[in-house]
Amino acid sequence: MGAWKEFSKGLWSENPIFRIVLGMCPTLAVTTSASNGIGMGLATTFVLVASNVVISAVRHLIPKKIRIPAFIVTIATFVTIVDLAMNGYFHALHKSLGLFIPLIVVNCIILGRAEAFASKNSVVLSFFDGLGMGLGFTLSLGILGSIRELFGNGSIFGVVIFGKSYLPLLLMILPPGAFIVLGILLGLMNQFELKMAARQGRLPIIKREHNCATCVLHKNWFVSSGD
Repeated sequence: MGAWKEFSKGLWSENPIFRIVLGMCPTLAVTTSASNGIGMGLATTFVLVASNVVISAVRHLIPKKIRIPAFIVTIATFVTIVDLAMNGYFHALHKSLGLFIPLIVVNCIILGRAEAFASKNSVVLSFFDGLGMGLGFTLSLGILGSIRELFGNGSIFGVVIFGKSYLPLLLMILPPGAFIVLGILLGLMNQFELKMAARQGRLPIIKREHNCATCVLHKNWFVSSGD
C-alpha cells in the first residue's frame, strides 16, 4: 500500500507539472511535438529513478553539510549516461532536445525529490516515488506535446490527423502556444478537482474574515505608508 501511494501521487495528486508546477523550462521549451515530450519525459524518469535509488541507498553515508553537492554529482552522473545513450541510439531526438538534456541536472523536480524524499526514505519507496513522479512528468509532457503538435502541424507523433488541407495554427508550436495550452490544462484540472471535491463533500471553507484586508502584510503596508 505504501509503495502504491508513493507511485500514484506523481500521476495525479502531486503531478510535477499540473499540480506542483515544477520543471517549467523543459515543459514549455521541448513540447513542440509529442515525441519530444515523451523523449524528454523518459530521459528525466530514468535519471529520477536512478538518482533516487542511489541517494536513498547511501543516505546515511553522506554528511549533511555536503548533501546537496553529493546529490548533484549523483544526478549529473546519470544525466551523462542518458546524454551519451541518446546521442548514440536516438541521435535525431537528441539533436532535437539539444541543451535541455544536460539541463536535466538542474531540474528542480529531481533535486527536490532527492532532498525531500530519497534522503529520508527507503530504497523501495524512493524507487516508486521516482517512478511515479517521472511517469507523471512524462505523461504531462506527452499531453502538452500532442496538443501543440496536433494544432500546430495537424499530426501526432508525425502521423497526419487533419489531412493535407488543414491550415496549421503556428501559434501552438511557438512559445506563446506553450503558455496557452498549459494554462488551459491547469484550469481544466483545477475545475475537475473542485467538482470531485464537491461530490465528496470536502470543499475548503473560506471564512469571511480571511481576506486581504485582514492579512498581516496588508496591515503593515498601510500602517507604514500612512494610508
